[in-house]
Parts: sequence; C-alpha cells; structure tokens
Amino acid sequence: MKTAATLPTPWFAPAWLVRFLRSPISTVVGSLLVLVVVAGVILAPLITHADPMALSSDTLLEPAWAHPMGTDDLGRDELARVLYGGRASLVIGLFSALLSVILGMTIGMVAGFFGGAIDETLMRITEAFQILPKLLVAVVVVSLIGSGLTNEVLVIGLLSWPATARVIRGRVQVIRHEEFIAAAEMSGASWLRVLVRHVAPNVVSFLLVSASLQVASAIMSESFLSFLGLGDPAHPSWGLLLQQGQLFLSDAWWLTTFPGIALAMTILGLNLLGDGVSGSRIVAGSRR
Repeated sequence: MKTAATLPTPWFAPAWLVRFLRSPISTVVGSLLVLVVVAGVILAPLITHADPMALSSDTLLEPAWAHPMGTDDLGRDELARVLYGGRASLVIGLFSALLSVILGMTIGMVAGFFGGAIDETLMRITEAFQILPKLLVAVVVVSLIGSGLTNEVLVIGLLSWPATARVIRGRVQVIRHEEFIAAAEMSGASWLRVLVRHVAPNVVSFLLVSASLQVASAIMSESFLSFLGLGDPAHPSWGLLLQQGQLFLSDAWWLTTFPGIALAMTILGLNLLGDGVSGSRIVAGSRR
C-alpha cells in the first residue's frame, strides 16, 4: 500500500521533532502555516508597537522599513492592522467551529445511537439545514440582528454543524454494535452514561479533521460577511481590511495583498492539516 510522503529527519533531531517530521508532508506544512499565523497574531504587540486604530498624516505610504506593510488611506499601520485583524478572524473561526462541532457531535451521536424515528427526524432536520444557502442566510440574519463578534459566531456556528453530524452519525452506527457497548448496557448503564463514557471517546478523534475544516470555513464565512460590510468595525478582521482596500486597488496594492496573503495562509494551512490528519487516520485504520 502506498504510504504518505514524509520529510527527511536528521539524526540529531529530538524525538518529538522526529515524530513530527515523519507525519505526512501536508500535516507538517499545514501545521507550520497555522503556527506562523497564530504566532503572529498572539505576538502582535512584540512584532509592532503601532496602534492599528491610530490615525496619522502618513497616508497610503508604500511598504518600507518604518511601515513594512505600508499605511492605509487614514495613515494607519497596515502591519498592525493585519496582525490585530487576525485576532478577530481567528476568534470567530474558532468559536464558530466549536459551536458547530458540539452541535454536530451531539446530534450525530444521538441519531446514530438510537436510530429509528429519532434518527429519521434528526437527519431530516440536518438535511434541511444542509440545503440552505449558508452564506446567503448568514447575510440576511446578520443584517437583521446586527453585526458583532457574538452574533457572527452564533450565525456561522448554527449554520455549519450538519456535515459534522452526518460524519459522527455514521461512526456511531458502527460503534453501536460493538461488544463493549452491549456489555455496558447489560451492566445497567443508562443511555446517557453509555454515550458519554463509551461512545464519545471513540468519535472524538474523528472530530479533528472536521474541526480544522470547520475553522477554515468559518473564517471564510466571516471574511465574506466583513467584505460585504457586515463585520464589526470595532474589531476589524481580514475581510474588513480587504473590503476597505478594494477602493485603492490601483494606487495601493498592499492594502489588499497582505490581508489576502494572511487569509490564504490560514485557510491553506487548516485544509492541509485536516487532509494530513485524515490521511493518517485512513492509513492507521487500514493497518488494523
């Protein structure tokens, strides 16, 4: 069987680095891209001392030593805005994904475990959510309830759980007939205890792939909303920076280039990470 390509490991590398480099290349590259983005966002105060909201007379300056990513039309430092803007994008992506994963896992476990009418009802609800045009619905709902980090997290999270639910349901349907589940039920354990103590630990690992893809999808959805002017202006994100920079495409290329690169690195890194983890699970499963 063809195995996933890995990077060469030097003989002097520590054990944890050897294990990391022996992971699929997509996992290594994806992890590094995500690490660079997250490190830049967290260490923003150490990377630049500029205030992302501070106005100045140095408007539309090209990238230079004083302003590595230039300035915008109001004289604000673009490097600071990209780094701090990443915080809003990542926060919305992480919490939206967390909400959707929790909902999807819960609904998928219940549907897969009980089957019958409960399964049919929950799957019909899932299909109803799946056929909704997610971005269009998100635009309408955010327009009605107002922009803000909390509203965006709720809207994106509540519209993104069906894919996770279907994956978990399929896995639980397999686990449901395992001997250790039957033993737990015969010992008198309640259905809730069986789900929490025996089923959940066996599906959590399958959420890793779903979670990474959900974060990437949520960041893209948030960027789309912000690009349409539905983001929170008090917490500028990469989507809002792209929306503001499009007005100066011919005069200030850097206003869209650098936020776009940051967004692309994050999405690519998360997708590669999810692909690598998925490939590792397939290979591991085939060896059992």
